[in-house]
Amino acid sequence: MKIAVFGATGRTGSGIIKELTARGYNVQALVRPRPEMPDMPENVQIIQGDAKNKADIAQALEGADAVISALSTDKSDTLTTAVPLIIEAMQEKGIQKILTIGTAGILNARTEPDLYRFQSSESRRSTTRAAEEHARAYEALAASSLRWTVLCPTYLPDGEAHGNYRLEENVLPENGSSITTADTAKAAVEVFEKAPAFESMRVGLAY
Repeated sequence: MKIAVFGATGRTGSGIIKELTARGYNVQALVRPRPEMPDMPENVQIIQGDAKNKADIAQALEGADAVISALSTDKSDTLTTAVPLIIEAMQEKGIQKILTIGTAGILNARTEPDLYRFQSSESRRSTTRAAEEHARAYEALAASSLRWTVLCPTYLPDGEAHGNYRLEENVLPENGSSITTADTAKAAVEVFEKAPAFESMRVGLAY
């Protein structure tokens, strides 16, 4: 299987690349042009381009069977621009399966289930801009005909994979306070492989 990966050079995305290649997947990674390109495993094809450009997205999707996106808000409109373009390009190419990395802020609040966590008293965020971007990206996926999953980790420190993470549909696992980037990458690939069990839902992730 060939997977197109967006956000491949970020903290979580680079871990996802390692997990995928260790499991024998072929990977096409869309990477912004830069003077020195990042080192990638041998079975990763680097495609230089911009995730906010549909032609570059289409090139990254060429021959792919599925998509994993670890794109972040990048303190800009990257996420809300890129995700609708990825959806359009996937639909045009007949690719159905996508997993994206979101944020725990767009899970349902346990105390106020009609609200996202970032809108509720459960949130400790000083600003909601990034969560709002993630919410719009999730809503675009939810409105599409794709087989989508949004994995929503809580606080993401760097660290090794321990494997004792918890998953819960549409809410954050109770008392979950952190999850390392390495375990987030591991969980992303494991959730991706267990579809359709996790399709058409947000999945809360924490220790």
